Amino acid sequence: MNARISVVVLTHNRVREVTRTIERLLSLPEKPPVIVADNGSDDSTVAELERRFPDVVTIACGANLGAAGRNRAVMRATTDYVAFSDDDTSWEPGSLAEAVRVLDAAPRVAVLSGKVLVGDERWLDPTCSRMSASPLASEGLPGPSLIGYMAGACVFRTALFREIGGYEPRLFIGGEEELVALDVLEAGHAIVYCDSVATTHWPSPSRDASLRQRMLARNAALIAWLRLPLPEAFAATWRAFAALMRERSLARHGPSLLRDLLWAIRRRRVVSARIIRMRRQVRDAERDLAFRRDYRRVRRSRPAFPSNESRQ
Repeated sequence: MNARISVVVLTHNRVREVTRTIERLLSLPEKPPVIVADNGSDDSTVAELERRFPDVVTIACGANLGAAGRNRAVMRATTDYVAFSDDDTSWEPGSLAEAVRVLDAAPRVAVLSGKVLVGDERWLDPTCSRMSASPLASEGLPGPSLIGYMAGACVFRTALFREIGGYEPRLFIGGEEELVALDVLEAGHAIVYCDSVATTHWPSPSRDASLRQRMLARNAALIAWLRLPLPEAFAATWRAFAALMRERSLARHGPSLLRDLLWAIRRRRVVSARIIRMRRQVRDAERDLAFRRDYRRVRRSRPAFPSNESRQ
């Protein structure tokens, strides 16, 4: 068993998916300790895992804590590093050992965001392509420098995750890693994309797309008020209310959004100018990339200008 790195798996009411994930994790050559945080499942997940995998630590959170369920699991980790999986993702053989090697050699790096391969076809998740093209300075780092990471496909230094405080329970789930990333960077650490560390994602069909979009907009607004300059906070707030208006749920969810915003404003602590510049660099690069992509698309679809002969 690898005493340097553990795997934390977050699950809720997906007993079949999490069972397959644990089977894959236990078959890895690294033999990592596996810790499962069950977010109040009512589909027999806890009983099934305890029956089938007695060597796996299964934590019954008792309620759906969202991303903060991971915090409970990390408190049980006894290894230097902790890798995170969702219940529909699993690390590739050799990747955990590679993560240990990379982090041992790069003490400035706090988080590795791994390469994500999707489905049996193993196509590269588009987010990874954007990460690999990061415009941030990466001198002395083992990969492209990032301002964020993928929560279900990353490796953390265990002590730092605890020091940062893990995931904010109020955010529940949906872009929750952005706040952690801002605090990691503000503390002077680096986040790096590492394509030699890989996980495979088999997307679960059990998803509520409308809820996820609403939560992403809400959490973006809360994080902006917690850490970002006022123009970004006001813009994110407008987008959050606009999302509610589009789905015609403003009367139902608007009051709770207001309460959450007041909660965030009371805890506001804006990050340094260095982090703001990093975010601006990434945003400008992504905008430029999108412009070039759209320009090429228009050029390909535009018919050639007719020659003089064809107009006569």
